[in-house]
Amino acid sequence: MKNGHFTRRHLIATAGAAGIATLAAPRIARAQEATISVGRQPWAAGNSPITQYMIDNKLFEKKAKELGYQLTVDWRDYPSAQPMVEAFVSNNLDLGMWGNTPIIRGLAAKQPWSILNVGEGHFRFVVATRADSGIRNIQDLKGKTVGALLGGDPYNAFSQIILAELGSGNPRDFDIKMINTPTQAQAATIPRGMDAAVLIYPAFLKAQKEAGTVGIVNSFGYTEDHYKGPAGEGAGHLLESVKKSAFYPDGYYLHRSFWMARDSLLSQNPKLAVAFMVAQQEAVTALKAMTTGAISDSVQKYWGLPAELGAKVVEDEVVFRRGWIWPTQGDIGAIVETSKFMVEGKLIPAPLDWKVVLENVAKSAPLMHQAYEMSGSKPPESAFTASDAADVRGLPTWDYKRWTVKN
Repeated sequence: MKNGHFTRRHLIATAGAAGIATLAAPRIARAQEATISVGRQPWAAGNSPITQYMIDNKLFEKKAKELGYQLTVDWRDYPSAQPMVEAFVSNNLDLGMWGNTPIIRGLAAKQPWSILNVGEGHFRFVVATRADSGIRNIQDLKGKTVGALLGGDPYNAFSQIILAELGSGNPRDFDIKMINTPTQAQAATIPRGMDAAVLIYPAFLKAQKEAGTVGIVNSFGYTEDHYKGPAGEGAGHLLESVKKSAFYPDGYYLHRSFWMARDSLLSQNPKLAVAFMVAQQEAVTALKAMTTGAISDSVQKYWGLPAELGAKVVEDEVVFRRGWIWPTQGDIGAIVETSKFMVEGKLIPAPLDWKVVLENVAKSAPLMHQAYEMSGSKPPESAFTASDAADVRGLPTWDYKRWTVKN
């Protein structure tokens, strides 16, 4: 005892003699073990380098550890959305990323899945053909056979292009026969039996270089090299019909793919959803500091593109342009608007009601806000509604109660 106070050594000795562990060091809580399955589409756009960076640097595991989890991540590569959707239905996948069509169908059927953050967006889709086909513009596709990923973004983009150019989003109105092309690499060669195909940009660039595939128009509303028609000849001409689109100036189609989570994950292990989003944001920040060519090279085994071509894919990507993954009202609005056009294409019977979408967003909104704050609250709130933004934005999902919406 010193000056009327017990020293720490004296207290510990006394407690030990009495068999009491009063001042023993607190036990460190054991990390909770968990395994999460994550589906990705590495042959697509921005999600490919983002998830590859997460895998290479074990970012998901590191962020989960900060929140008290010893995490094992089962990363799975998928060629398209459909097998991921099937895995969700069978409760065999926890997180996955896909575009508007399966999201719309899932929401309409009230599947127990929730929208998380933007996975990629502003993807360029190219209507392509063989150089000897005689097809030079959209009018020339009447009566032809066109390949596209049916029920996916390539088909949706094509539907919007023909709606603006020809007056209807239904290919059958123009005797256009559609063929499903789940494998982009094969479709990009425009095999016999197809006159044209709707291709994702990486697949088109690779086939353009290796197979002589040529493009006529793209989903941004511009002509490609093989175009010849009312807008002129060659690439880079703005097609006047794109101005009719509900998505203009984004193009004929507002492409956004979102990460989806099974509701059971959000209710049972919400911190893992937060860790996942924080890890993605860290990956985006790190990649944005790299050159576009270096980003492309990180997924060369999937895109199969030299740096100068892969850089074009990176430069289109909305997540890299922004530098953040948080969805806004404009991003989510793409789901509602696309559902209206899916009705015209007879893919669904009725468009989505905003009420359904808001109920879905509400499940993940608080977790999204936590992830945003853990990531340093970047960008500042003003960036979401900036009037000079080059893409469609609005208040973020955690402010969904302040969204002004109408069906």
